[in-house]
Amino acid sequence: MSQVKIYHNPRCSKSRQTLALIQEQGIEPEIINYLETPPSIDELTTVLSLLKLEPQELMRKRESEYKVSGLDNLSLKESEQIKLMVKFPKVIERPIVIANGKATIGRPPESVLAIL
Repeated sequence: MSQVKIYHNPRCSKSRQTLALIQEQGIEPEIINYLETPPSIDELTTVLSLLKLEPQELMRKRESEYKVSGLDNLSLKESEQIKLMVKFPKVIERPIVIANGKATIGRPPESVLAIL
């Protein structure tokens, strides 16, 4: 079985629920606290590709960093958006789970079961 990764925020209830659900399946995932260790540009680009999402679709638009960072400027190129998401990781939707060459957002937490 391939390694399971979760981009996790321990302060987020959905993230904690998703992590618990994975562990209930007998899986001990690699836990990446993405606020302390943001993904690289390449990692985030890969995650977006696996999710089949555009950067704007993976952003938490209600976070103050969304406007402060300039991510609300919809004319930004995709590469610029990704760079800013890495610089301001709080805007990245959570939790993101990667397993078996697939990725999903744990909202609702049960959605991760489809890729485990």
